[in-house]
Amino acid sequence: MMVMIMMQDGSYLAEFLLEKGYEVHGILRRSSSFNTGRIEHLYQNPQTHTEGNMKLHYGDLTDSTCLVKIINQVKPTEIYNLGAQSHVKISFELAEYTANVDGVGTLRLLDAIKTCGLTNSVKFYQASTSELYGKVQEIPQKETTPFYPRSPYGAAKLYAYWIVVNFREAYNLFAVNGILFNHESPRRGANFVTRKISRSVAKIHLGQLESFSLGNLDSKRDWGHAKDYVEAMWLMLQQEEPEDLVIATGEVHSVREFVEKSFKHVGKTIVWEGKDENEVGRCQETGVIHVKVDSKYYRPTEVEYLQGDSTKALTKLGWKAKITFEELVKEMVDADIHLMKNNPNA
Repeated sequence: MMVMIMMQDGSYLAEFLLEKGYEVHGILRRSSSFNTGRIEHLYQNPQTHTEGNMKLHYGDLTDSTCLVKIINQVKPTEIYNLGAQSHVKISFELAEYTANVDGVGTLRLLDAIKTCGLTNSVKFYQASTSELYGKVQEIPQKETTPFYPRSPYGAAKLYAYWIVVNFREAYNLFAVNGILFNHESPRRGANFVTRKISRSVAKIHLGQLESFSLGNLDSKRDWGHAKDYVEAMWLMLQQEEPEDLVIATGEVHSVREFVEKSFKHVGKTIVWEGKDENEVGRCQETGVIHVKVDSKYYRPTEVEYLQGDSTKALTKLGWKAKITFEELVKEMVDADIHLMKNNPNA
């Protein structure tokens, strides 16, 4: 089994598969600083980075030669492509790179499977995204909802989605797209809005910070926990027939609500004042302004509302989200309080 392992989802998926007795081969990009923080605990010996049933290979979705080499060497039975430049706002600045990694990178991986003659023995999972729906054509969004991406990230993922469908139909490869709506955790990257909120609230609670800035407070998202969602990925590859599915909670919350719930957890009530870029979030108890709006965080084209309908996943896989929005927020804030207590510069 092979998985792109370094991100939030990769670490939870590796954990999940190792518990099921899999041998997990992870691909990680070479970096001049250590980038194995999320999977350190999965080494047989974390102190010496001794590998047990998890083995790591240096590789990159922009390098087809290395992908062929790794796939040929490992001969995996399942491949989970979770590798991507996955930050929507950054994709506007790094549009070509995002297309290369997220779009063409998926093709390189599929081509590598074909080159290695493993089309009939490999099952392939593609991390698709609710950002495909972008300017939503119906509410809630399901498998048959037309796509309308609103970012270079969404557009790159749209190519990846259809090239997976094409390889499934052209070469009879067991390949599926998991159209996953937003999923978060304490392992989420620090520049994603949910983690930015939980980190900032933790720092404010500990007296390390007074205020932080956000973009569109009224963006509404269907937020679940990454831990729940990796189980859905695995279940999709255990089916008789390959099928693309929406994975979501069906519940919608705004960025504003995420802020309020996070502060509530540390005993602060946020009261909103002003409008648009002049809006601020003030602590009712102390009168201190903790949240500001900065237009630099706005996207050139915004995705206002995402809500997934995962009825089909419930019917086909018996899957539904277990961890609630409240539990997710609480876990993220608690984890960041613990982190910042130990290292205020984290």
